[in-house]
Amino acid sequence: MIEIKSEIVSRQTIKPSTPTPPHLKTFKLSLLDQISPDIHGNMTFFYPSDSTTHSISNDPYFFEKSKLLQDSISKTLSLFYPLGGRLLDAATVDCNDEGAFFVEAKVNIPLSHFLNQPDFILMDHFLPTTDPTTMELSNGAMFLVRFTSFTCGGVAISLSLTHKVADVSALLTLLQCWSSVCRGLSDPITPDLIGEKFLAPRDELSAMSVSVNVAVEKFGQRRFVFSASKIAELKAKVDKEFQNVLQSHPSRVEVVLALLWKCAVATKKKKTGSFGPTALFQAINLRKRLSPLPETAVGNFIWPFMVLAYEEKDLELHELVIQMRKSLNEFNNTKANMFTGEGAPLAIMGAIKERGEFFRNNKEMTVYKCSSWCKFPLYDTDFGWGKPIWHVSVNKLVSNTIALADTRSRDGIEAHLTLDEEEMALFEQNEELLKYATLNPSIYA
Repeated sequence: MIEIKSEIVSRQTIKPSTPTPPHLKTFKLSLLDQISPDIHGNMTFFYPSDSTTHSISNDPYFFEKSKLLQDSISKTLSLFYPLGGRLLDAATVDCNDEGAFFVEAKVNIPLSHFLNQPDFILMDHFLPTTDPTTMELSNGAMFLVRFTSFTCGGVAISLSLTHKVADVSALLTLLQCWSSVCRGLSDPITPDLIGEKFLAPRDELSAMSVSVNVAVEKFGQRRFVFSASKIAELKAKVDKEFQNVLQSHPSRVEVVLALLWKCAVATKKKKTGSFGPTALFQAINLRKRLSPLPETAVGNFIWPFMVLAYEEKDLELHELVIQMRKSLNEFNNTKANMFTGEGAPLAIMGAIKERGEFFRNNKEMTVYKCSSWCKFPLYDTDFGWGKPIWHVSVNKLVSNTIALADTRSRDGIEAHLTLDEEEMALFEQNEELLKYATLNPSIYA
């Protein structure tokens, strides 16, 4: 394992370039934001050096870039004005222009040392939220950035955003706007700040966000990469049965996710000695399914649908992929409309209650949660010094999660899993998995 020493160079608050008008000072979140957990999600982008300078101590480019990032955050905050405010309760943002928080840092290694074999434990050196002093000084900021220089002139940009106001699609809108402003474009993408206009929050929930069951047990995060050719092999394995039932072809995400779920359950059985029923939740982007919602709607417009496997035979690869598509079709055809119309709030609260009751009655069920960022153009995030060589999100809160993202070539899939440490040690040796996936290859591979 490589050793990294990091040093924070400066910390500062960044306020919006223009004050928020008085009539916009209070921003009411939607019901879906209201029930979202008040935790920070993160995303880190790594950029190779774009200059011939090799000594960061006198590299003027880092501080030039830092100034550009800070100025562009200030301008971007004026467009995303709730992000410059502070949460008053689970459904209200005080848009008081207290601002975002920006950290400059440096590490004592070249970028290539880290990217040759990325280590999630070392990611703490790049995240703003892992530094207690930063969190104290940031004073409840909803948007934090840490800008880190490597000895080779490469840089990392980590942003941390509260889940109360943004899912990954909203994060993408923020990135597209911010990077456009940073590059000096005059007409950046602007956000649709819909808030309560989509689904008004419920007064009886005003003090409540959904809590996250932070895992007490130790869990590890690992990265597995599926190449385009291996994904094609997986698809070919299930295509015939899939076509017979659904008259279509499985997607890349469906076959990769099915294999990961199957192997995770097999690992659990190996550890406990017996098979137990299991559920997989997949997060769906509602923007594509609800016609009045624009792609640039900022907030939490995601909802999970559930796939169940009660017996071991349900975990045949083709069975899982077929069940995933059937569950998705059912959601699209019958459940997506519960988010519209006068009855929407009650329908949503009813669905949450029903889900809670289901798990109270099925305590033995092992639950996995998946979100996919595939097809989100995160690799196009260019602040003026080129596109990133890698982007990654670190999960420090919850075990049994699967996050999928495109590889830089856009045709492979990178999977990030969190599992109990004992299970992870077994999982990463699973022969069926390793037939299709490579464990943590070099970013340069």
